Amino acid sequence: MKKFNLGAKIASLFGLGRKLSEETYDELEDLLIEGDFGTKATFEISSLAREKKPATKEELVQLVRQIIEPRITQIDLEPVPGKLNAWLILGVNGVGKTTSIGKLATYFNNKGQRVVMAAADTFRAAAIDQLEIHAQRTGTRIVRQNPGSDPGAVIYDALSSASAQNDNLVLCDTAGRMHNKENLIRELMKIDKIIRSRVEPQCYKKILVLDATTGQNTVSQAAVFNEAIGIDALILAKYDSTSRAGSLVQIGLPIAFVGTGEHYEDIRPFDRNQFIDNLLEF
Repeated sequence: MKKFNLGAKIASLFGLGRKLSEETYDELEDLLIEGDFGTKATFEISSLAREKKPATKEELVQLVRQIIEPRITQIDLEPVPGKLNAWLILGVNGVGKTTSIGKLATYFNNKGQRVVMAAADTFRAAAIDQLEIHAQRTGTRIVRQNPGSDPGAVIYDALSSASAQNDNLVLCDTAGRMHNKENLIRELMKIDKIIRSRVEPQCYKKILVLDATTGQNTVSQAAVFNEAIGIDALILAKYDSTSRAGSLVQIGLPIAFVGTGEHYEDIRPFDRNQFIDNLLEF
């Protein structure tokens, strides 16, 4: 999938000696909407351009940067040393949640952390089996129960087991169904209570996995999960394939990691400056 390069599209507005005009501003709005920047950011960028009347593509790109930079943030996540850490991994079915858990396990195993997976998506037997495959392939211990078991009980057992064996990071898978928001909130609140009873606040993170290729869907998913439980950070799966970069401007939550391929090693911390530079390069 071809990436959305806003800088190059902005540069094209100045092609063949053109100067910015009302027609050009309309074109700017169209390309921002095309890139999933949303109506609010699009209006702000367009209004600022009309006010400042940039004479060059460099000046216009700088105005765009001024608007989007504060809306895209990164967060550096590391387990607290010497403590039991629990990271609740959230996301709808199909976004790459369990694969992201496998990648996180590989990333932190390689850094010398003692990682455990908790198979708390008990709603689907396939989810448990899939996570077990990731555990085997990454050499990570897994705590699981039978399909249909209480997800909170799985996480409680995983935290107890990790504490007993001096493991320091528990990656907790969760069900991704969103057809009933009330059930989702109820289940997450129960899990949240269990983790808070066993883990110190600074060691507990709620991380939402989003498919970076789905544009506006990522905005609505982030809103639902953030309202349900409060999200500390995002993982952008399929980041290497996204052409819908503008949606990140709308979400407003810090990004921790991005998935950059199909292998377990294909995950890295999000670099905000690099992302913005790549987006706005000519």
